[in-house]
Amino acid sequence: MVIVVSGDIQPEAHERVKALGAIDFIKKPTSTEALTELLEKFGLYRAPEPSAAPATPARAPIIKKGEIGNIGTRDCMQEIANVAMGQAADLLARLLKVFVKLPIPNVNLLEVSELEMALSLTEQQDTYSAVCQGFIGSGISGEALLNFSDSSFGDIAKLLDYKGEVDRMVELELLMEVASILVGACTNGIAQQLDTTFSQGHPVVLGQHVKVSELIKANAKRWKKTLAIEITYEIENYNISCDLLLLFTEDSLDNLNKRLSYLMD
Repeated sequence: MVIVVSGDIQPEAHERVKALGAIDFIKKPTSTEALTELLEKFGLYRAPEPSAAPATPARAPIIKKGEIGNIGTRDCMQEIANVAMGQAADLLARLLKVFVKLPIPNVNLLEVSELEMALSLTEQQDTYSAVCQGFIGSGISGEALLNFSDSSFGDIAKLLDYKGEVDRMVELELLMEVASILVGACTNGIAQQLDTTFSQGHPVVLGQHVKVSELIKANAKRWKKTLAIEITYEIENYNISCDLLLLFTEDSLDNLNKRLSYLMD
């Protein structure tokens, strides 16, 4: 028996895993109660008889600044990003009536030079258009940077039923529309899991038809040491891809670590 637990909540994702033989699907984040109920439903678990209450476990220590790079914390942030990314993909899939392919998000604590190097490895020959939008809440702040492959504009215009020539102004409108969906849903998904809310600034266009490395160099002063979450979205059967980078400021790490520590407790 296979039960799939996933952050990919697209309706087609449910259909695909069940077609492959899964008996049920649980979306992340889940709870002990939901898992227990499902396992009992299929006869895979029976709750033990009540007994003396176990000793209260010691609270996990709050992670100190700088420890965001350790494996446990990084995995926790990766899980949070995975859930938020799935929520954003579900919105995009429903709007465009497509299936969005989702990889595992990359989470790392990077200097700007390291971020530039990591992005240049995947850049190849494509040029990109990019929009950036800030977010802040509960002592946590950062920016969401959406890099949209210029080769994707033709197909995204078709999916959004745009008629006419796709010039730079139209590309900008399409870029803003995709950004509003992915950035809004992803940052809101992260905020909900951290038990906070983020206020969002106005989106800012960083460039059109440029290399990713040029975007990073031109905005290096905005980002120093940063917690970077990289999420790549691709639409199946279409030439559409974009990278969403969530860049948390170094000053945010203390408050972010405290909230993560409660999730890891």
